[in-house]
Amino acid sequence: MLTVVHENDQSDDGGGRSLLDEIVRDGARKMLAAALQAEVSAYIDQFADHLDENGRRQVVRNGYHH
Repeated sequence: MLTVVHENDQSDDGGGRSLLDEIVRDGARKMLAAALQAEVSAYIDQFADHLDENGRRQVVRNGYHH
């Protein structure tokens, strides 16, 4: 059986977070950002053929700079 071990010594300046915790959190943030970017791109691509009367796309990524 697995047990969760809580560190009682929280005297370091990291607020109780280890370097490994920070690496994992940063990795999770990057994965979430990549997943959201992929989802937005897929959504916009889905409507690529929807054009207005001037031939411009109706669904675009507003304010996005690659």
